[in-house]
Formats: sequence, C-alpha cells, structure tokens
Amino acid sequence: MAEAKKAGINRLNRIAGQVRGVAQMVEDDRYCIDILHQIQAIKSALAKVETQVLKDHAACCVAEAIASGNADDQREKFEELVTLFEKAKR
Repeated sequence: MAEAKKAGINRLNRIAGQVRGVAQMVEDDRYCIDILHQIQAIKSALAKVETQVLKDHAACCVAEAIASGNADDQREKFEELVTLFEKAKR
C-alpha cells in the first residue's frame, strides 16, 4: 500500500506541475487549443488518481466494514459511495 501511496503522490505532484504550466501558458498568451489540450491531459490524469483512490477505498475501508459485520458501518460506507457517485453525475 505504501508503494501505491507514493505513486499517487508522485502523480499528483506531476499534475500540480502541469497546472502551473497551464497558468504560465495563459500568462504567455499561448494558443487556446494548446492550453485546452493541456487541460484535457490534466483532467485525464486526475481521473486516474481518482480511480485509484476509489479502488483503495473499496479495498480497505469498504472491505473492513463488510468484514466487521457491523450493519451501521456497512450502511455508512455504502451511503458514502452513493453520495460520491451522485456528485459525479452532476
């Protein structure tokens, strides 16, 4: 898990660098399409991080709630996921 966390942090640091690069492109009045391509790349990279965090959540937090047999914990984790997916649809 520590390796996955490190990979996620590295990816987020690269994304932060990309965002700074886009800000510089805007300041430099670069061609709009070039800026938009970079923004799409950032969104794609963030989506990959989001997917990995969701997988980690399911593998750890949700699995622990299921294994605990505690109906309240299970319900809470289920409701968290439903709320997350509802927000993603907006």
